[in-house]
Amino acid sequence: MSLDPESSAWRRTPPGPSQRRGDAATAVALFAASILSFVLGRAMGIWDAPAHPALSIGVLALMTLPLAFRRVAPVPVLAVLGVALILVGELQVTEVTVSNIAMFMALYSVGAWEQNRTRANWARGILVTGMGIWLLISFFRASTQDIGLDGPGVGALTPVAAYMLQQVLINVLYFAGAWWFGSHAWASARQRALTEFRTLQLEGEQAKVARQTIVIERLRIARELHDVVAHHVSLMGVQAAAARAVLDTDAQGARDQLEALEGSSRSAVGELYQLLGTLRDEETPIGQVTASLGLESLPALVDDAEAAGLRVSLERVGDEVAVPQLIGLNLYRIAQEALTNVLKHAGPGTRARVHLRYGSGSIELEIADDGIGRPGPRQGGAGLGIRGMRERVASLGGSLDAGARNRSGWVVRASVPIAVRQ
Repeated sequence: MSLDPESSAWRRTPPGPSQRRGDAATAVALFAASILSFVLGRAMGIWDAPAHPALSIGVLALMTLPLAFRRVAPVPVLAVLGVALILVGELQVTEVTVSNIAMFMALYSVGAWEQNRTRANWARGILVTGMGIWLLISFFRASTQDIGLDGPGVGALTPVAAYMLQQVLINVLYFAGAWWFGSHAWASARQRALTEFRTLQLEGEQAKVARQTIVIERLRIARELHDVVAHHVSLMGVQAAAARAVLDTDAQGARDQLEALEGSSRSAVGELYQLLGTLRDEETPIGQVTASLGLESLPALVDDAEAAGLRVSLERVGDEVAVPQLIGLNLYRIAQEALTNVLKHAGPGTRARVHLRYGSGSIELEIADDGIGRPGPRQGGAGLGIRGMRERVASLGGSLDAGARNRSGWVVRASVPIAVRQ
């Protein structure tokens, strides 16, 4: 992960190839525009003793072409353009418009792209101070010369003084604007980087929470498996003891007990094999034993949901068959989670239906609601309940579909294969 933008060591991402190409094209375009402005200025004859055309073109090249590197080396570019701007004025190069634009861009670029913020502030401060001193010198020279201003003045404000104050105002706005916009561009880039950084952090935390939730759910399934296997083992012990007790007096009864024992052992091994394929190899202490629940507990679950304010109906379709205890337990947990989500997201008064279908070799549990209850304040979540359901169904070799209904509400449908005993 990149450096935190709130850190003082943060650096803005360097300009890419397309940005460098754009800067080069901009520099060439400004140079061409400065030549045109220079020709127009000479044609107007606004200077008394303009510089030689060749010298003027050289100064204009120095004033514009370094902008091709304004993002790569902003401070050196600012230094070169500062010297070039003084040459434009001192040598009487008949071009000022494009030169001022180029100077603004250079000053802005230092604020927006110079990675060392202390150096950026010093460079801009020195440039502005130097330009201020040059402006004062120009004012002194103007005060000792006749600059051809014939205005009436305003009270004690002479035309020359008015001209000087106007130049001060223009330069203050010019340099302050370039300084502010550059610093604002740097701050905006930093804020964008901070937003991206926090987004990546949030995505990483969500992924971590999702992984932890899956591990916790698997460990919970492992604890529940302990109850199921313990039940089978206890039953096998009882059946073995019964078979031993009647072995000498009732051979057929002993045979029946042994067959039942064989069935219990196969069921326990099958359920154990089915679940261990999805559990990670992690050691965890088994704490409080989770009470065994199954499909026979669905009526009590419905009663609890109705007591909480839902309107729930329970329907069973098909010929009921014996369902392995692990399947019943997981389907019960899925129904419990689904009804909890209905209450949390749709609210009291929602009509829900718990539909249990016994098919040929499979069992399907469907929980659907109409979504027109009285929802309270929105409770956020990361969809971890659905992940837990998928983990349970996947551990049984089944499938789960969860999503919005066509009109309104939500539906959760879990289908699990079962072996039907003949």
